[in-house]
Amino acid sequence: MNARLSPMSGALLLLLSLNGCAQNQTLAPPPGGEQVSIVVKVPQNLAAEPMQVMYRSEKCSIKRSGPDWTTYEEDGYLSTTVQPQQQGQSDLYEAKLPINGGSRCQWQLSNVTFGVTYANTTHFGENVKAGPGGGVIVMFDQHLPQQRSAFEPTIEVSGDLLIRKDYYPWVNEQFLGRHEKLAWIVGQGEMYSYYRAPTTRKVVFEPLLHADYVVYSVGPKVKKEGNRNIFTYSDGSVVVGGSDPNFKKLQSIRLGQSQ
Repeated sequence: MNARLSPMSGALLLLLSLNGCAQNQTLAPPPGGEQVSIVVKVPQNLAAEPMQVMYRSEKCSIKRSGPDWTTYEEDGYLSTTVQPQQQGQSDLYEAKLPINGGSRCQWQLSNVTFGVTYANTTHFGENVKAGPGGGVIVMFDQHLPQQRSAFEPTIEVSGDLLIRKDYYPWVNEQFLGRHEKLAWIVGQGEMYSYYRAPTTRKVVFEPLLHADYVVYSVGPKVKKEGNRNIFTYSDGSVVVGGSDPNFKKLQSIRLGQSQ
């Protein structure tokens, strides 16, 4: 079960669900305490996703059992969901998160997962649903986040963090398992970009969506050797095989470069 942070009467009302040893407690950040501002600049047709926020506590630890039946302790954890708020009539959406979550556990901000997704997919055709992509995970301590790719490197930063990256629409139709069409937001690398920023107090994420350079893919209808995904790029070129669009090819098409 998740919880939501939202502004109320000029203050943050914190309603949340706790995991581990500290059940039935609430965050209680000290008045005037330090905060992290996370701002997402949302392109047209996209929406800011709810932020998944993780707090951890050394004080309220959790006992675990190892494979050899020994016991050990690790930091307790608390997960909340925060809906970023639109700033006026702008395309900026912001959430301010307390560093010190307070309460008897003295919760400390550990990591935040956020990003953008499609708010409207009708321009891609019928029965197209919003898929994943366009995500960022920022870590404020040395813990690993809940979602972690073994292949994506973590970028170490200090000070204010501006994340400005190129993204492209990818409409993927698959038949095996179940038939579905998903509109992904594809960038360079894995689904999430990872940053470790223990001293950062302002994060700005500006995804640059190049909406006119859509790549379409169709998967095989029958699982058979030799059947592969087929990708059709915005310049009309077709590529057979692969699991994801070629990001370098997408960039070269947009920039008018030959590969």
